[in-house]
Amino acid sequence: MIPAADSHGAGARRLLRLAAVQKVLRSHPSPISPRDMSAEAAASSVADEQADALHQVMAGWHPADVAYVLERLPLEQRRLVWQQVPAGQDGEILLEVTDAVRESLIADMDRSEILEAVEPLDADELADLVEDLPEAVLPELMASLDVDERQQVQAALSYRDDQVGALMEFEMVAIGEQLSLGEALAELRKLEALPSQTDKLFIVNRSRVLTGVLSLERLLLGDPGQIVNAVMALDVNTFRAEDDIYDVAQAFERYDLISAPVVDATGRLVGRLTVDAIVDVIRAEGESEARNRGGLREEEDIFASVWKSVQNRWAWLAVNLVTAFIASRVIGLFEGAIEKLVALATLMPIVAGIGGNSGNQTITMIVRALALDQITPGQLRRLWGKELKVALVNGVVWGGVIGLVAWGLYRNPALGLVMTAAMTLNLLLAAFAGVGIPMLMARWGRDPALGSSVLITALTDSGGFFIFLGLATLFLM
Repeated sequence: MIPAADSHGAGARRLLRLAAVQKVLRSHPSPISPRDMSAEAAASSVADEQADALHQVMAGWHPADVAYVLERLPLEQRRLVWQQVPAGQDGEILLEVTDAVRESLIADMDRSEILEAVEPLDADELADLVEDLPEAVLPELMASLDVDERQQVQAALSYRDDQVGALMEFEMVAIGEQLSLGEALAELRKLEALPSQTDKLFIVNRSRVLTGVLSLERLLLGDPGQIVNAVMALDVNTFRAEDDIYDVAQAFERYDLISAPVVDATGRLVGRLTVDAIVDVIRAEGESEARNRGGLREEEDIFASVWKSVQNRWAWLAVNLVTAFIASRVIGLFEGAIEKLVALATLMPIVAGIGGNSGNQTITMIVRALALDQITPGQLRRLWGKELKVALVNGVVWGGVIGLVAWGLYRNPALGLVMTAAMTLNLLLAAFAGVGIPMLMARWGRDPALGSSVLITALTDSGGFFIFLGLATLFLM
């Protein structure tokens, strides 16, 4: 096992561990049978050596580090490493890997292996995996849970993925408001361990209604004789299981929360939300935005089969094909003008390219603002006004620059003016579409990031070609 040196950060440590696993895999290639051993015996010997080496290398690793390595191995090597993961870590590793990689790992497990892997998981963790498990396993899995666990899993599954209830934990520390600090501390000492991310205790009355929170600092440093309800904090950030998780993520960031209680409509404590779940939400949202902007339908395992990758990418490629055909037809409308003035063919990609870049800048800003609830679809006109003014200034300045360049290169002042005008108009079109596309998609209840960069590029390409060649036809022919 490679020791984790203090001088290396987490990223460097993970790279070292990935390199260690790859070294083991390379050092045990498919065996060549020696004279005194059959091919089958040789293969078995090498496989055993490889398994022992992988066990030694991965001993003591955190599940997140194993998940990191699995995500970066081709399918065949991933299966070999997955078969040698430390005992009892299977379920935690399945929680850590991406959805696409999890699918490939579960596909390599039989019914008994799946049940054994998920057995140690808490109800909230189990709920995260249930949707990815084979349906044939679910009846036996649910039957193996006690009544409370089964109810908790069913409760978590009743919420959408973007609701707090889907991510809340049921393991938490709640104490009565009439206890003294000394009695509360004694209650804590009865526990085997505190739930992770515990920075405060939830204070409840006899009906389990949340009445306040007590920080661990106050508990440890306060007078043991003080009554909890006299020193607890009453101003509590509470959330409902039906709340939107992205709104809650912003509250966690705004108030620097580590954990927060989740209550029902009557104020009864039903669970808690922790910062590690919020970090996962923020990361997943960022990845989803990047994927949607590129037109990918879903998360893709980088080592997935050719067919699965084709299925994931074909839809927006088909859209691209259509838009590219439209752009080509726009150019075709002005073949005569291009034949007469060849300079148009060399200059028109500049107009389209700058328009696409400007539109993508605007879309990125608007999509991000929508995600952070900084703007609403009702502010469409105001945002259009601002972005069109920005585009006008940029168009006049940079269009003027490229216009002067065109004038100097081709000794044609009229061409320079056409270039300036076309650049300005295409930037205005990019600004209009860059605001309008995501805002209108949000108003219609669609993800504003979905294919936005594809759409804006198609629009500014076709529009840029039409504007530039149209102006050239009017004023230069």
